[in-house]
Amino acid sequence: MSERETILKVEHLAIQFGGLRAVDDVNLEIKKGELYGLIGPNGAGKTTVFNLLTGVYKPTLGRIYLCGEEIGGKSPAEINRKGIARTFQNIRLFQNLTVLENVMVGLANQIPCNVFESILRLPRHKRSEKEARERAMELLRVFKLDAYSDYLAANLPYGKQRKLEIARALATNPKLLLLDEPAAGMNPNETQELMDDIMFVRREFDMTILLIEHDMRLVGGICEKLTVLNFGTELVTGPTAEVLANPAVIKAYLGD
Repeated sequence: MSERETILKVEHLAIQFGGLRAVDDVNLEIKKGELYGLIGPNGAGKTTVFNLLTGVYKPTLGRIYLCGEEIGGKSPAEINRKGIARTFQNIRLFQNLTVLENVMVGLANQIPCNVFESILRLPRHKRSEKEARERAMELLRVFKLDAYSDYLAANLPYGKQRKLEIARALATNPKLLLLDEPAAGMNPNETQELMDDIMFVRREFDMTILLIEHDMRLVGGICEKLTVLNFGTELVTGPTAEVLANPAVIKAYLGD
């Protein structure tokens, strides 16, 4: 069997804010179809790495490659078009749009018509809009949200809002999906359902996933490989079971 394609490669990534180096010499290599975890104590630099990968911050040092193409320093919109989508630690939905409309926002870049066609509601626009609506409903069905398609996003229960955010990210047709603490605020039943959903997305969409998570039951249950950050630096990388049993990792989480 041939070696899997490398989807994301990060080399010596670093960013400095004034005199503080928030991330220093981080390296990642994620293969197609992997479910990879980025973990570490609070303040370890995990979300900063996500912000670097998605163009929110520009690296001070290092290189970021998506499918062999360097993307470090590009804008968030460019990086999204190249194939990276993300969710956020604090849910960022369009609260006053419906569930269906939120997913259709993610499909906007894939609708092949111009402003003139949209304003005049020309046939190609209507056809594209119908196709986008059907695609959005397909994604909602994946997460069992289709019955809520006409609800305002703000009126969904918390766990379903999390799922909607993932559905909207998938609507952009990414090569790599970044999930920032997807189980935050969930009860054990919701977390188990989320784990099942993430595994389903990986399998059915042939998706490569990088996630940040503090729930070690979720991490241990679905991630194949982990990188642990501590104070902005890479503490250890390896198979999940080995990493979670590593004394240095246990010390970083629990202290002496």
